[in-house]
Amino acid sequence: MSNGVANGTTSTGSPQRYLSTRGDDYDFSFEDVVLKGLANDGGLYIPEQIPSASQWESWKDLSFADLALEILSLYISPSEIPREDLKGIIDRSYSTFRAPETTPLRHLHDNLYLLELFHGPTFAFKDVALQFLGNLFEYFLVRKNEGKTGRDRHHLSVVGATSGDTGSAAIYGLRGKKDVSVFILHPKGRVSPIQEAQMTTVLDANVHNLAVTGTFDDCQDIVKALFADPDINSTLNLGAVNSINWARILAQIVYYYHSYFSLAKTNPDFKVGDKVRYVVPTGNFGDILAGYFAHRMGLPVEKLVIATNENDILDRFWKTGKYEKQAAHGAEAQGGLPQDGVKAHEDGAKETLSPAMDILVSSNFERLLWFLAYEFAESAQMDDEWNKKQAGQEVASWLKQLKTSGGFGPVYKDVHEAAKRDFDSERVSDSQTVETIKSYFNKISYVLDPHTAVGVAASARSLQKAPQTPHISLSTAHPAKFAGAVEMALKSEPSFSFEENVLPTEFVGLEQKEKRVTEVNNDWKAVREIVKKQVEEELQAAAH
Repeated sequence: MSNGVANGTTSTGSPQRYLSTRGDDYDFSFEDVVLKGLANDGGLYIPEQIPSASQWESWKDLSFADLALEILSLYISPSEIPREDLKGIIDRSYSTFRAPETTPLRHLHDNLYLLELFHGPTFAFKDVALQFLGNLFEYFLVRKNEGKTGRDRHHLSVVGATSGDTGSAAIYGLRGKKDVSVFILHPKGRVSPIQEAQMTTVLDANVHNLAVTGTFDDCQDIVKALFADPDINSTLNLGAVNSINWARILAQIVYYYHSYFSLAKTNPDFKVGDKVRYVVPTGNFGDILAGYFAHRMGLPVEKLVIATNENDILDRFWKTGKYEKQAAHGAEAQGGLPQDGVKAHEDGAKETLSPAMDILVSSNFERLLWFLAYEFAESAQMDDEWNKKQAGQEVASWLKQLKTSGGFGPVYKDVHEAAKRDFDSERVSDSQTVETIKSYFNKISYVLDPHTAVGVAASARSLQKAPQTPHISLSTAHPAKFAGAVEMALKSEPSFSFEENVLPTEFVGLEQKEKRVTEVNNDWKAVREIVKKQVEEELQAAAH
């Protein structure tokens, strides 16, 4: 499946097409999958072939935007988006970043490097994908609506769930854009004050914030219910901004290549062709999945290390082959007592210092499961169509068990071994997160946000296994977004001042600004009615 060729075409020379992980939906264009978000059968879209980046070494001196053009061109046919148009979309997307390199690589010490992904408009890694996705939506809508007026225009109703960073990044990517309404659901009281302010102080008429009485998983379930609901889909065109949207994964592939080349430029002992380990703080599995695609395209990755907090469903899968919402014996399954006094939500998800990772079910894991199932089917040496159908059926069966029984597995031994070939995993507790934030502030005066600290703590363990391999740990957010955790970790350090060491000028006074937010119960039908009502009001306003 890795024998695609350049310019958005497959190995047969036809434009790249997309299929659903659950097997019933296939043969979609890139535009289809971007605007639809979720497949009709409830699955997620994946490319029919992962293209081979056969000339990737020649990209080493390209700017971030030019590198993005080369990588994205492998997945997007010029018959869908002409190359010059794609270049324009990409250039607009990354002109909003504060760092000239877009995603700079910082050497921490020894063989450990930090990839700073928080230099976009909302100070979080989600900006890399969502600035691009916002411009992509706009491009497709302008094209669809050429010469159309009033109710004939194609209007997109974007619905997303957030545990903090996706919401503000999506809002900043879509605010004020024509023919788009954006609805962001966040769990009430369970995002940081700065994250909440970043979302709710955006007063553009097309932006709607919904505070849901529940968890992030509840918000995510509401979004999936809306996409599956015939009633709302008969009248509205729903679009997805969560990492279920393929375009988000696609955009994130770029910084794996970019950081690899940055390492080759700054470390004289590292040559293009040498292997590297990536360590990724992981909640919904989208960020690390982009690394898997980079690896499958040809990037020399020794391991992708999954760093989870105490919501460790992924870590347990890699250790046992079972994917279960709850550990068999709670925290005791980890060989000890419940740690750090963390509170558990009613559904079993724990509230931790790294809230964006407080997720029980990692949506994007389904995409990896499809590729693992496909590889397993290939061993039967049947034709490719049969293999794809088998993979879809296997994934649908696993996901059905997850829904009805709260888990599935252990998976076949060969499937588990294939997962362990490319990935490793580490679980990091809250106390270890705090210790890591303290240690790096005292050692090199660098302030880590709690999610980044989970990755750095996992990197320390991975370095013990592979000390000769350079490690690139992904820094997913600016520490000012998680002031509570950072101040708690560093309050006893005499040289620490949040205002001086952390706070960007963009955040000063943000929480005092006017806010607009609607509180709603954990009820997908109530959310559906709000969405329908608000879109109707926007359409009426646009018609006058």
